[in-house]
Formats: sequence, structure tokens, C-alpha cells
Amino acid sequence: MTPTARILIIAGSDSGGGAGIQADIKTVTMLGGHAMTAVTAITAQNTLGVDAVHPVPAEMVLAQIEAVASDIGIDAVKIGMIGSAFTAEQVAARLQLLRADQPDLPIVFDPVMVATSGSVLADEATVGAFGKLMKVATIATPNLPELKALTSEEDPVAAALHLVGEHGCAILVKGGHEEGEAIADALIETDNMTSWQGQRIDTSSTHGTGCTLASAIALFLAQGATLADAVARAREFVRIALLDAPGLGKGAGPVGQGQVRLDVGAGLRLNQVTVTGKDYRKSVDFYRALGLRQIVDSQQNGYARFETAGGATLSVQIDAEETISPTTAIYFECDDLDERVEKLARSGIAFEHGPRNQPWMWREARLRDPAGNIIFFYHAGEARRFPPWRID
Repeated sequence: MTPTARILIIAGSDSGGGAGIQADIKTVTMLGGHAMTAVTAITAQNTLGVDAVHPVPAEMVLAQIEAVASDIGIDAVKIGMIGSAFTAEQVAARLQLLRADQPDLPIVFDPVMVATSGSVLADEATVGAFGKLMKVATIATPNLPELKALTSEEDPVAAALHLVGEHGCAILVKGGHEEGEAIADALIETDNMTSWQGQRIDTSSTHGTGCTLASAIALFLAQGATLADAVARAREFVRIALLDAPGLGKGAGPVGQGQVRLDVGAGLRLNQVTVTGKDYRKSVDFYRALGLRQIVDSQQNGYARFETAGGATLSVQIDAEETISPTTAIYFECDDLDERVEKLARSGIAFEHGPRNQPWMWREARLRDPAGNIIFFYHAGEARRFPPWRID
């Protein structure tokens, strides 16, 4: 696998940007992968429903697959809305050829039948052809209505075992359509079952959750995760995206993949810093005045947490007896450095010095919080991660 996981997404386009390839691209991109697409259908839809569907001819779908496979390469495949029974059969045959060259190529199939709004996205013949895609898939991710439609079994576990036995792929039973506050998902493999429990997130912004989940699974599999670990991390990605949904549209709004990259992903992620404070109210007022959003207010424990524009968090732990040695500086980057510093200074925030150009190609302004911790407002642009002296 290349350092950047290359994910081929075979799915329909959602003009509203909530589901389909739009959700897939956002998910793969936010997790650090490279998303490529073979568009199977063009839909006119929004948060209220699907107004029109235009299937893309199967030969064009195959041409898109061939274009990326022959040049860029593929580390995993995600299949969503497939368009037609003939397209499903042709895509399954092409993926079998890919598997001949790459036997371990992960293939994630989300058997899309009905949109979140209730609009039908696959006719009976297309659903009947899903078996051919499950034959080549590593894992299929049906929700409960889709699982029942694929097997006519009432019991979800029995239905999943039926599909595992018939097609050989693992089945992730998604419990989001169950009633009640508690939800459970189960990964059924030929010789193992793994389950996850959680509380339902109260939101109407659920459009694209299935697409997001399947794409995240594909990305993590491409990066070398086990099947169970890929599902666990993808579930976490979806849950945080639900909590961070932007609240768009009048119906089932899109989830918010935009900032989840700091919560789920490969490798070490620097996303939280804690400083010591002396006075709770002074510290809270100071960081709120800087423009940070307070998300935890625990004055009785002397603890406050703030969220930055990029999703990273900073917290203050109050300890009046602690001796503070300001040997570490906190840096907040902002594109409007000069204007922001001037505005804060006018509001009463004291800076030790205003914006200055530094030899390391950053422009910085320096101040201290009420406890004496050193803070810089700065702008570095490409010079932060890609200075001329960067070591490769």
C-alpha cells in the first residue's frame, strides 16, 4: 500500500452533498486517504428526498474503474448505490479481475436500497443482483430493513448468518433502525461475532451515515486494520460526525465529517493541551475572550475545556498552590493575525508584543494568560509543515 490509502468509490452522486460519493469523498479525505470515484448514477436530491435519478451506463462505470486502476492504483473499494442490475453484474465481474491481481484487496459493499428520506434507490432486479457483489466483497453493511429484504429472515443474526454462509463475506448488522435509546451493531464473520453497544444520538441529521460508515471501514482496511478494528474506528467516526452535524436543510440533514480527523485516524494526533491556572473565572473569561468556545464548565473541580476552530481542545486545570514555570508556549494560528490582535488589544487583552516577522518565516504576537502561561497568536501558512529546511 502507498503512504496515502487509495480508495475507489463506486456509488451514486447526491446533489445535496449529504450521502453518496459526496459523503464518501469527505470521509476518505478527512481520514487522510485519496478518494477516487466511479459514478453509477446522478441524483437530484436534498434533505427532503430524491426528485430524480439518472443511471450512468454500465460501460461508463467500468471505464471510470479502469481509468483509476490502470494509473493511480487501488488499496480498497467501497460500493454504494449501484444504479442497475446490469451494472451490478458488470462491476462484480470487474472486481473479480482486480482480486485476481490483488487477492487481499478489501471491498466494502453498502447495499443501498432506500435513501434516508424513504426514496427507493434500487429496484427489485438490482437488489436481486446484490448477491454477485457480496460474492466479491470483504464485508457488506446492510441496515435492518436491507438485511430483511436480502434474506426474508425476521431475526437479524439469522439473516446475517444466512448471507455469510451463502456469499462468504462478513456482514455488519447495523442497529440504527431499532427503536429505543440503546443501539447495537454486530459484525458476523464465518467464525466469529463482535458486537458494539451505544446510546442513540438525538439528531435529525442522519443523511449519509451508511455511506460514511462504509467508506471509513474501507479506508481503515486499506491502512491495514483488522476487520473488527476497522468497524470499531469507523463507528466512532460516524458517531462524532453525528454529534458535529452542521444542521443543514429542512429534512434529514447531512452529518459533519469536517473536523473528525482529529478524533479518529492513524498514528499519534496532537489534539489536546492542558495548562495550569490560578483563578477559574479569570482563566475562563480570558480564553473565551480570545475566541475559544467553552465546552466543559466544571468550576467545582477547577476544570474548563475549550474547543478551537480546527477541533483541537485546550483545557485549564486550576491549582492555586502550583508554581507555574512558563517554559512551554501555546500557539494559536489564525489567518487574520494583525486584525485579530488589534481587535483583542482594543478589547483590553494585553500583548507583550504585536505581530512580528520571525526568521523562521512565522509572524507572531505574544501574550500571557492570567496564570502567566505563554501564548502566541501566529500565522505560518506553508512554513509550519513545509519550511525550506524540512527534513524528508
